[in-house]
Amino acid sequence: MNYNETLEYIHSLGNFSLPPTLDRIKAVLKIFRNPQNDFKAIHIAGTNGKGSVSAMLHSVFKEAGYKTGLFISPFIINFRERIQICGEFISEEDLCRLSQKVIDTKVQLTEFEFITAVAFLYFSEQKCDIAIVETGLGGRLDATNSLTNVLANVITKIGLDHTAILGDTVERIAYEKCGIIKDCPVITSFNQPKGALNVLREYKPIIPAKAALKILKSDVSGNEFIYKSEHFKTSLSGEYQIENALLVIETALICKVDIKTIKKGLNNTFFPARLEVISAKPLVILDGAHNPDGAFVLAKAMERYNGKITAIIGMCKDKECDTVLKQTLPYCKRAIAVGIKDFARSLSADELKVLAQKYCPTKIAATYDEAIQKVAEDEVIFVFGSLYLASAIRPELKNFFKT
Repeated sequence: MNYNETLEYIHSLGNFSLPPTLDRIKAVLKIFRNPQNDFKAIHIAGTNGKGSVSAMLHSVFKEAGYKTGLFISPFIINFRERIQICGEFISEEDLCRLSQKVIDTKVQLTEFEFITAVAFLYFSEQKCDIAIVETGLGGRLDATNSLTNVLANVITKIGLDHTAILGDTVERIAYEKCGIIKDCPVITSFNQPKGALNVLREYKPIIPAKAALKILKSDVSGNEFIYKSEHFKTSLSGEYQIENALLVIETALICKVDIKTIKKGLNNTFFPARLEVISAKPLVILDGAHNPDGAFVLAKAMERYNGKITAIIGMCKDKECDTVLKQTLPYCKRAIAVGIKDFARSLSADELKVLAQKYCPTKIAATYDEAIQKVAEDEVIFVFGSLYLASAIRPELKNFFKT
């Protein structure tokens, strides 16, 4: 199969087409003599922030001289973004070749199980020293929980998301997330909800010291802060990234990475669609916020532009759309609603408009290009509502607002 045929096959598998279990992924990996045992890993679960933490850890270990794999989901720029080594996406050829190997096992898999098997094969084949691995959904029965050689587990902030699958309380969701924890250090946020923290305490987690933190600056250009008397900068913007950076600092220190390297890695991290500045003038910010916690941190960034913002929004049917819009749209003077192209779970522009216009005047656009044309003359533009929207609209934003 060529690259496009391979992607079509992978997407045809579906993520919820089979009941959750680790049996299938373990069966496939056993056929390949357990490639997940050939590299060390840092395994990350959580509701919000796990992608950013993964990207920062990847940057830090790369700076430390390790051949560092990265496995994340979903993707923003290109499907191959999901599997990287030291910032280089897996090649089309390697993705096709390894996909065929997994197909040849004849084991029926979900899409996420399939791409997890490809990633672990690739990291083993390329002789990675360490892989930074983000869970897909939950943790306990997530395909990535087939990892065994884990140096540290990171549990980012837990909130209510995917409640139909993971449970409708933070305690139940925390139980699922903590299912990844192995016999190794556990690092978690000082900002966990009480119910989640009660579950995590069983594992005696390392929690960054909030009292040792002093924030010096936080804006769309990044953050500066003092932590335990050391001065750090993050290239990723948004005050919430400081909380994520503290998890990275503590995890890297446990793994014996020196402070100078950690600082360089944090400052050199790139991760798209996390308060990503597409253009400075006009100010165009792209964010993947799609659940209540994500909306809360996005709203904090929106506060300073209160009343000046035009939003382009697109959302999935299975999210807490009204809660997200209630937190964000009051800062906007108007919004443009779009459907997420070629995505079955998307709300239509008309459906989204009905929800959004309760909080600010809202119009619809039939295409991304039409939406961008409608906001082209505005000073401050925020684009958010789904990582799938961010992935689809990002190339058009980059092309239109060339800097």
